Amino acid sequence: MTTEPPLLLALDFVGTFAFALNGALTAVRAARLDIVGVVALGMITALGGGILRDVLIDSVPPATFRDWRYLALALGGGLLAFALSQWLDRLEMPINVLDAIGLSTFAVIGASKAIGAGLGIGPAIILGAITGVGGGTIRDTLVRRIPSVLQSDLYAIPALLGAAVTVGTIHADVYGLPAALAAVATCFTVRMIGVHFGLQAPAPPGRHD
Repeated sequence: MTTEPPLLLALDFVGTFAFALNGALTAVRAARLDIVGVVALGMITALGGGILRDVLIDSVPPATFRDWRYLALALGGGLLAFALSQWLDRLEMPINVLDAIGLSTFAVIGASKAIGAGLGIGPAIILGAITGVGGGTIRDTLVRRIPSVLQSDLYAIPALLGAAVTVGTIHADVYGLPAALAAVATCFTVRMIGVHFGLQAPAPPGRHD
């Protein structure tokens, strides 16, 4: 079992379950897969970013393999998404909301753990973003889609902002539940504003979509 502070553990669990649901539902929408494929992609989405994070900060074996609750939440989220897949057309906004929740919580967790591992400000912010986008990037690659983080979709920027707020509050010695929730809210709000208004990060000059 992990020995993380309750705050970090709770956020990690929320992100894991949200990303499992989102990843599995996205898999249903993007490819014709059976229950094994849908649940597997849900679990990859939920656990991939955390595994990358832990390997990069030399926290091995990763928390995923030291605490059965991560696997249970990822499996449960994937199975629930499979059961809901018949209503997929009605779940466009819930999918985006779940994705934003997972992105936000993982960016905060990743940045916090990076600081705890002794990384500097810049690397901690980058690792926070990697934690947030890692699982979804692996999922998109497996279903042969260009990962969201590599497109002009407003995706990586919210993760970087959430991680930056986390790192800033830690260095200001005010990090706690309110600060963590503020960092999550920052990432979530920017991501959902982007979804609602169709905002995109700058594309190369001269490109017309």
